[in-house]
Amino acid sequence: MLEALKTTLSACLPDLVNLQIELDELTLVVKAENLLGLAKILRDEFEFDQLLDVAGVDYFSFGDVEWDTENGTSTGFSRGVNHSVHPAHSGSRFAVAYHLLSYSKNIRIRLKSFLDNDWPEVASVVSIWPSANWFEREAFDLFGIIFRKHPDLRRLLTDYGFIGHPFRKDFPLIGEVEVRYDAAAKRVIYEPVEIEPRILVPKVIRHDNRYLEG
Repeated sequence: MLEALKTTLSACLPDLVNLQIELDELTLVVKAENLLGLAKILRDEFEFDQLLDVAGVDYFSFGDVEWDTENGTSTGFSRGVNHSVHPAHSGSRFAVAYHLLSYSKNIRIRLKSFLDNDWPEVASVVSIWPSANWFEREAFDLFGIIFRKHPDLRRLLTDYGFIGHPFRKDFPLIGEVEVRYDAAAKRVIYEPVEIEPRILVPKVIRHDNRYLEG
């Protein structure tokens, strides 16, 4: 059924950049400027009337090894972000993926678009699938993806005064600011983070029941 749908979509949707089946899932890749028009076609002509999820993706340092573990170390491996050592990323860093369901065909597909590195932006699909409202707000909050003409594009999971987007790969694990209640000001205030980055030292526990004989 997926192969038949792939053939039909390839013939009917000339704006597709790529269309592939991997792990029994059909993914349609389209340019950001064509995404809204293609979404309308998928809903109206191919009966994908349910939007299940909208997911932001950050491909920063995608494919690069985070740790060099070939050689031993006495100081441990740091997972803390060091902006000076991150390699430059080639190609589109951000993407947004829409997971769609057709009730009549009982088929799920993924609609995907790669976005600009400096200003990740794409048209909102709330006018097509109202369920995208909070999904797009979540992607905006966590990844900084802008959805044009969204009816209420505000942060959803973090506070209004939160700085940065915590699901971006270069976001520091200790955060940008810390929050505390100031008794004198009688309100919550934000201050620079005072937490020291923690170095993780891998440990091998050799004396446990997995190594006991009998």
